[in-house]
Amino acid sequence: MHTVLGANGPIGEELARELYRGFTHDIRLVSRSPRKIHDTDQLVTADLTDPEATDRAVEGSEVAYLTVGLPMDSGLWERQFPTMMRNVIDACAKHGTKLVFFDNTYMYPGTTTPQTEATGFEPNGRKGRVRAGIATMLLEAMRAGRVDAVICRAPEFYGPGKTKSLTNSLVFDRIKAGKRPLVPVSAKTLRSLIWTPDASRAMALIGNTPDAYGQTWHLPVDQHRLTYAGLVQAAEEVTGRRIRYTVLPLALFTAGGRFVGPLGEVRELLPRYRGDNIFDTSKFATRFPDFVVTSYREGITEILR
Repeated sequence: MHTVLGANGPIGEELARELYRGFTHDIRLVSRSPRKIHDTDQLVTADLTDPEATDRAVEGSEVAYLTVGLPMDSGLWERQFPTMMRNVIDACAKHGTKLVFFDNTYMYPGTTTPQTEATGFEPNGRKGRVRAGIATMLLEAMRAGRVDAVICRAPEFYGPGKTKSLTNSLVFDRIKAGKRPLVPVSAKTLRSLIWTPDASRAMALIGNTPDAYGQTWHLPVDQHRLTYAGLVQAAEEVTGRRIRYTVLPLALFTAGGRFVGPLGEVRELLPRYRGDNIFDTSKFATRFPDFVVTSYREGITEILR
C-alpha cells in the first residue's frame, strides 16, 4: 500500500497518477475530503493534526508520501505543520512505514548563491522558520533511526490545472485571462521554477528507489533558466501576440502588506526575486539520468493552450 497524505492538491493528485502508471495500483488517498482518481483507490478521511486519525491513515502502508499544503497564513502554518509532521513521523515509526516528504525552499537564504542539498537553513520569516523546523524534525528522526525517510525539495511551482504559486497567479493565469501579467520585483533575474507534474513524477521515482532514502534530494527543473522577461517572451511566441507586463517593486509589497494580508504573507519570499535564483538539481540528474524534464517552453505551451 502506497499512501498519499494530502491527496487533493496538484502534487498529491499527479503523484497518485504516477504511482498508478508506474509502480502500484494499491493506493490510499488521505485528506479531509478525499476523492478517487482511479477506481481502485482507497479513500481515508483524516485530519493529520489528530494523532489517532493520522495513525489510522498510515497503518498498513509500505510508503507514505506527505504532500500536504496549507494556505499562505503564517499563524496557520505555525499551528498545524509541526503537529502534522510529528504525528506522521510517529505513525510511520510505529507501523514501519517509509516516509517521503515533499518540501519547499522557504528555509533557504534569499541570496544569489546556488542552492544545493547542503545549503544551510537561514529563514527570512515566519513561514520559513516553520519549514526549517519541520524539516529539522524529520532529519533528527532519520538520524535517530526512528523512521526510514527521504526529503524531496522543490522550488516555486508553475504548472497546469490548479497549480498555485506567485508566478502562476501573477503571470501565467493573467496571460491566459487576457490580462497584463504582473512581475514580482524584477524581470531581469533568472528563475528556477518546477513544473508540478515533474515534481510528482520525480517524487514517485525517489520513493520507489531504495538507495535514495536517508537523504535530501532537489527535484528536477529545466536547467535553461529564464528571466520573467524571457518567460513572457516565450508566452508571446506560444500565443502569437504581444504581451506587455508590469513589474511590481519590492516597496509595493512592503507597503501593501500592511493593509492586504496576502501581500504581507509573500513578503518574506521576495528577497530571492531581487537576484538570480539557482536551484541546483545536479544530484538528481546524476542519479536519474533518464528522467525527462519538461522545458519551460513545453510547460508554458501546455498552460496557455
